[in-house]
Amino acid sequence: MRLAMGAEEISLRDYREGDLEAMIRVDEVCFAADFRFDRASMSAFAEARNAMAVVAETSGHWMAGFAIVHMERAPAGLRGYIVTLDVLPEYRHGGLGARLIGEMERRVQATGARWMDLHVFTGNEGAIRFYERLGYERMGLKHRFYGQDGLDAFVYRKALAVG
Repeated sequence: MRLAMGAEEISLRDYREGDLEAMIRVDEVCFAADFRFDRASMSAFAEARNAMAVVAETSGHWMAGFAIVHMERAPAGLRGYIVTLDVLPEYRHGGLGARLIGEMERRVQATGARWMDLHVFTGNEGAIRFYERLGYERMGLKHRFYGQDGLDAFVYRKALAVG
C-alpha cells in the first residue's frame, strides 16, 4: 500500500528484523520516557508469535512510523490489541496514523477477530481524539497502567465487521 505525503511517497510493508533499531529511534521521538519501550521489549513485541507489525517507509527508505498489534484470545473470542502506534511528528496530521490503524484493522479482521482494543494515557488528548475519530469507544479505566509513576490509561475498543 502506498500513501503520498506531499511530494514524498510512503509505503506500508511488513516488519523485518532489521527494522528494530529504527523502531527504537522512532519510539524515542514519539513518546516520553514513561511510555516508550526499551530495546528488549520492542523486540519482544514486534517479533512475538502473535504479533502483526507494519512499517511506514518513505521513498527514501526512512521509517516514518509503525504499528504493532498482538492477536489474543479473550473469553468472547479472538481480538487484536494495539501494542503501539508510532508516527514521527513531521508525518502526523496527514493520514498516516489512520492508514496504519486501518491496515491493522483489515489484517486483524481477516483472522476472524471481532474487535480491536488499546490503551491510551488519560492525559493524551490528541490520541484520545484520534482513536475516537476512528470509531474506538471508551470502555473503562486501567489504573497505574504506564511507567514507574503508574499513570492511568483509558481502555478503548472498536468492533470489527464480521465477514
